[in-house]
Amino acid sequence: MSNWIDLLDPTEEEIRAHAPGGLEARLLDLFTRRADPVEAARPFLRGFGTYVAGTVVAAVLDADRDRLYYQEVDLIVTRDHVVTIRKTPDGEEPYAPETVRDICAQKQHVSPGMVAYYLFEDVAERYLDLVDGLDDEVDELEEHITSWPSDRIRRRLSELRHDLLRIRRTLSPTRDAVRGVVDGRVDIDAGLLRREIFPEEIERSFGTVHDKLLRASESLDYTRDLLAAARDHHSSEIATEQNEVIKRLTVIASLLLFPTFIVGLYGQNFHNMPELRWHFGYAFSWLVIIAVTVGQLAFFRWKNWI
Repeated sequence: MSNWIDLLDPTEEEIRAHAPGGLEARLLDLFTRRADPVEAARPFLRGFGTYVAGTVVAAVLDADRDRLYYQEVDLIVTRDHVVTIRKTPDGEEPYAPETVRDICAQKQHVSPGMVAYYLFEDVAERYLDLVDGLDDEVDELEEHITSWPSDRIRRRLSELRHDLLRIRRTLSPTRDAVRGVVDGRVDIDAGLLRREIFPEEIERSFGTVHDKLLRASESLDYTRDLLAAARDHHSSEIATEQNEVIKRLTVIASLLLFPTFIVGLYGQNFHNMPELRWHFGYAFSWLVIIAVTVGQLAFFRWKNWI
């Protein structure tokens, strides 16, 4: 497409060569900044004079490594062309625009605003797939919550919780940016005529993107509830295990309590204790200890405590 210029990790000179004249310095600084795979830039879409600029972020879940990272795409949209700036996160792959390219290739003429729509739609679909992937991760955690070590479960719970928070920090601003197009605020903020870059049909199309992002947000809340339920289940399992340990310790203490009492009783060494001079006194004390211990064991077994 002649009206779509795609740049991968460009230099400042390359951006200036393809961006519209008068590109603001803060935008140039933002577009040349290195991508952070952990802390993504905040998505936005605003008007700047004769063009619209923004940032869209796709969150990617690497299930094999239990890792979440971000793919950042900056874009500049004018009446005549759109410039996308893809950034490669350290150690990861950049955003792949092949899906958007294939869609645009099937159309006879795709306006710059429509290219921006297809880009946001692809990112919205990726968020939906991402939430489904997180649901699978939570399901896996629930399946192994009784077999995995507690340290591993706590670590995975913490990782998933932080992933959900980080996704929300990019998903909500993306939805707000799309909402600005649907409401027609982006063109007006740019000082352009209403629907000059984003005509009415593109605004309606962005409405479907907004619905998908809203559905992704609702699904993310559901995933958070699932994770909270898994955390509560893990806590209840820990409490149950602790109760079992305490019960066993109580049984052991009860079994040792009466023999300790007998030994302490006959260890007082008073002269008027008749058992001290009794020939069968030692055997009698052992008989009492064994009888009481067996009785306690039978009682605990009857109560299913052991």
